[in-house]
Amino acid sequence: MLVIPLDRDRGWYRYHQLFRELLRAELERREPVMIRELTLRASGWYEHNGLVEGAIEYAMAAGDADRAARLVVEIALPVYYGGRMATLQQWLDWFDHDGPVERYPEVAVLGAWMHTLGGNPAAAERWADAAERGSYQGATPDGTTSIDGWLALLRAMLCRDGVAQMRADAERALTLVPAGSLLRASAQVLLGISHLLAGDPDLADRMLAAAAEAGEDAGADTAMVALAERSILALAREDWSQAEILAERARSIARRAWLEEYVTSVLLYAAAARVAIHRGDMARAREDLARAQRLRPQITYALPFYAVQTRLELARAYLALSDAAAARTMLREVDELLQRRPDLGILRRQAEELRARLDALRVDTVGASSLTAAELRLLRLLGTHHSFPAIGEQLYLSRHTVKSHAMSIYRKFGVSSRSEAIQRARDLGLLVE
Repeated sequence: MLVIPLDRDRGWYRYHQLFRELLRAELERREPVMIRELTLRASGWYEHNGLVEGAIEYAMAAGDADRAARLVVEIALPVYYGGRMATLQQWLDWFDHDGPVERYPEVAVLGAWMHTLGGNPAAAERWADAAERGSYQGATPDGTTSIDGWLALLRAMLCRDGVAQMRADAERALTLVPAGSLLRASAQVLLGISHLLAGDPDLADRMLAAAAEAGEDAGADTAMVALAERSILALAREDWSQAEILAERARSIARRAWLEEYVTSVLLYAAAARVAIHRGDMARAREDLARAQRLRPQITYALPFYAVQTRLELARAYLALSDAAAARTMLREVDELLQRRPDLGILRRQAEELRARLDALRVDTVGASSLTAAELRLLRLLGTHHSFPAIGEQLYLSRHTVKSHAMSIYRKFGVSSRSEAIQRARDLGLLVE
């Protein structure tokens, strides 16, 4: 009765939780100095038997940052591309609290990537700076001969120094990241996007097509992003049929790889919404717009070109629907992003062209689709039991600011209470139960 079998052959088992707690308490009372040694032995046993995730958990429990760093880096990419970003984020959070990140630049690179995709731009930059300060000798687990390849890829993603430098960083990453690495397709995508931003759509399309093919073999979300980028290129030349084919291919990958709620899917939904509007399928368009809106707060200046591209595509979708208020909200956010990252190539000109079209519209109804990114972040927490002060603590906002955002949401939804706002958000697909 004190053990619970985990398989039919009873070859694997675990202690009953209460018995485990009893034994642990006895160990802490009798031999507390043995706890760390036993925990390290457990980590070693798990690693020796190919159970790396268990080895990581025990290494962290024992406070062995060196072993934890080595193991996390070893399996980080397969875990991420397997659709388990939350697991990877949990490990990285441990280093943020318990491990000196500068000592492990390879971990810091991963942390910067995860915070970029998690919508935490300040943390992404902090981890990126730690990666640049660190020192790492030897090859990385994907076969890259030095960490310089990973750092070049990170710089291209953050695009802090403009499009020309982004292209140079992506090219450098391609020279350093080997053919078998899961990251090579990412470098190809970033290189293709850099040519798109530089105003060479034909070369960009060819590169993104090659990246999509490589990405389907290596990493699903890379292929999805490449196909979404190709879809908006097709939209720009008004090839609606091709845009739809590419968007549906990207959607199929997202569905198959459980990436539908990954922030990297946001451009796909924006492009797909435009296709649906053109086809007259308003139900699909509203569904895709709602999906994009849920993900929009996570796409920040940490991934500036993608953040701007997404909002421009959403603005175009709302213009097609004559929703000027929503389109203006998107363009205001584009302006804020361009203030932080001014050198994003053709995207600034595209924003100016869209603003000119918007100024010609006389319709200016304020509605639910015009929620700002800050209001969308608050909306997710309105559906919880937390009070306004508690929500403010989570979002690092004052109670007054939280209340102001909430009142703005109520006004745009046409409701007068929190419960009505929550129900309206669920009806619109902006909150999922």
